[in-house]
Amino acid sequence: MSTSEKPKPIITGDSQAQGIAKFASRVTYGDLTPERRERLKVSVLDSLACAINAVGAPPTVACLEQAKQFGGSDARCTLIGGGKANVVYAAQYNTALVRYIDFMDSYLGGEELCHPSDNVGAVLAACEHAGRSGKEFLAALAVAYQVESALTANAPFMADGFDLTTQLSFSIAAGASKALQLDEARSAAAVEICGDVIPLLVVRTTPISQWKGLNSSQAALASIHGVFLASRGVTGPKYVIEGPNGLAQAVGKSIQVDWDNIKLDCFDRLALKSYNTAIPAQSAVFCTLALHKAHPFDPADIVSIEADVFQDAYDFTGGGRFGPKHDVHTKEDADHSLPYLLAVALLDGDVQTAQLEASRIAKRDVQDLLQKVTVRPNDGFTARYPAELQSRVTVRLQNGGSFTHEISDYAGAPTRPFTWKEIEAKFDKLAAGHTTEKSCQKIKNAVRSLEDIQVSDLMTILSELKG
Repeated sequence: MSTSEKPKPIITGDSQAQGIAKFASRVTYGDLTPERRERLKVSVLDSLACAINAVGAPPTVACLEQAKQFGGSDARCTLIGGGKANVVYAAQYNTALVRYIDFMDSYLGGEELCHPSDNVGAVLAACEHAGRSGKEFLAALAVAYQVESALTANAPFMADGFDLTTQLSFSIAAGASKALQLDEARSAAAVEICGDVIPLLVVRTTPISQWKGLNSSQAALASIHGVFLASRGVTGPKYVIEGPNGLAQAVGKSIQVDWDNIKLDCFDRLALKSYNTAIPAQSAVFCTLALHKAHPFDPADIVSIEADVFQDAYDFTGGGRFGPKHDVHTKEDADHSLPYLLAVALLDGDVQTAQLEASRIAKRDVQDLLQKVTVRPNDGFTARYPAELQSRVTVRLQNGGSFTHEISDYAGAPTRPFTWKEIEAKFDKLAAGHTTEKSCQKIKNAVRSLEDIQVSDLMTILSELKG
């Protein structure tokens, strides 16, 4: 789009940043309906399961070492798994834990998606720093979830080369401001300052690096730093979104959200993962597993595997706009490669963290089988996305036989949200080997009863995983 075609920036009146600040200020815990409150707590437990599983992974260890080296001043915030740091580095490290294994929630906004759980580590840190209750944490986190989701639904950033974490700086600013109980003026300044942190989409392009699992923690680091500067009176660019040379002009699209009428309804389009891969790949993996369960053939007899998917699944994991997906050697390659994921699903009967270990990825059986997978975008499936998450998989065998299966959702999709029992099962699976059964039960009980405890109570349990 040429400069002349870009929308003229609005430079008078209330700004989008002020609208976000007003929204954050007016939201209360009571604005969450019981059903949406339950879905938020399910996402919190899901996020903590991911975080616990990621403790000790080499990239998160690097983050931990930096938090311990540079985050010692005013170290009142808990690092999940043990230790303390200041609020800035606690936000950074705990966000890295939640995000790194790529097993967390997603909001499906149509043209765009985001991971609202990227807000959890930062909002937890701000709430612990400020001595907030579990109710106050849920309200602040709901604000962050809604701000990120509303921006995702109203402005497709990825089409213009900006990462899906672009919205995160605004949402962390809003949620942390709510947690710190900043007034509207300082909350707006926080949004304005944090909105100047813009990540690039190159992080998701083949070859994928470890930074894919950490770039949201960089947003948390910068955003919490910015929020505290705003709390001390530092001002930001008022029209950071819609002004001259602001975000809207950078993406060539008008970004106008009616914040006065935004409600806490993003949870209705929230998806959780049953399998350890990107959210667009979930339905194809589920379809493949269902096909093999119905027709238990020997994977050694496979001649070809054909997967028809919606466009986002093709782009992220099938060989579309983010690059080819048949050269798979690392976790980062594997969890965003449908050829690998479908192959390992047929061989192992599941796609969990074990299927993304380097030793599993390197085995000849899966390396050979993934080369037989073809992924295609289907216009009909794309037209029905995200209301339906359709996938169709066809397997052809050496004896001339073939099997086809098609599905439109999976457990964890917005139309089939996890029950508390289902999220407990996922939590237990991810936490196994990383903490004790006693600690697992304490964490589940704490999240279940967040309204009745302090954030510090939850963080104490999370600091004692081996206790």
